[in-house]
Amino acid sequence: MTTANDNGPRGSSAPAWRRWLPLIVIVALMALAFAMGWQRYLTFKTIGTNYQALQDFIAANLAVALLIYILIYATVVALSLPGGLVMTVTGGLLFGWLAGGLATLVGATAGATLIFLIAKSSLGEALAAKAGPWLGRLRDGFKENALSYLLFLRLVPIFPFWLVNLAPAVLGVPLGTYVIGTAIGIIPGTFAFSVAGSGLGSVVEAQNQIYADCLAKGGPDPVASCPYTIDTSALVTPQLLVAFALLGVVALIPVVYKRWSQRNASN
Repeated sequence: MTTANDNGPRGSSAPAWRRWLPLIVIVALMALAFAMGWQRYLTFKTIGTNYQALQDFIAANLAVALLIYILIYATVVALSLPGGLVMTVTGGLLFGWLAGGLATLVGATAGATLIFLIAKSSLGEALAAKAGPWLGRLRDGFKENALSYLLFLRLVPIFPFWLVNLAPAVLGVPLGTYVIGTAIGIIPGTFAFSVAGSGLGSVVEAQNQIYADCLAKGGPDPVASCPYTIDTSALVTPQLLVAFALLGVVALIPVVYKRWSQRNASN
């Protein structure tokens, strides 16, 4: 005996809604975040002007502060908000390079994994079912060397982080491979910027004094006439970018070797 829940429009449409609902929710949250201007708070000015208060809170609530930082970082990544560099440097500034770097790894990997799972359930299987054979061949080739390709995409800093979160979901990368590749692939950049952030304490304090002195002079609009700037241009050097690119090339060595071996074996 069948019921209305076994067949008919409701039975066939409910699974589709369950599949698409997470994507709808995350897109709605992204739209809300940008509409509310949350990304404007992800700046060195926000961190710098609250530096002492943040230090005091961390000194009294280290575990809670680390958890809050991880949750904020995961949210920033999941909602694709600009500010990953600011967050990573801030982690080193507030917690030190080791604790800040580890917290960043957890937060970034968690946020990336969340968006990966949503994209995989909502987009990946749907595209795989509807796309032509070219996508199937691309998925097969990517899955065959998924870890090496993912490490390359994570290490080479020319690909947006949000794009590298989505592409593996569409290309059928297994969850375990994705998590491992993400966690390992972001280690160099994470700790490089965490170390840089851990040495910015005196720079932030000096800028805070300059900013406070400027505000004290008053004027018609002191906030607008008193810029708050922390020069971070030295953090991203050509040498650092070259180093990341070389690491990306190293990640592809197993792929090149496998194809070379297969070609020689067929001759």
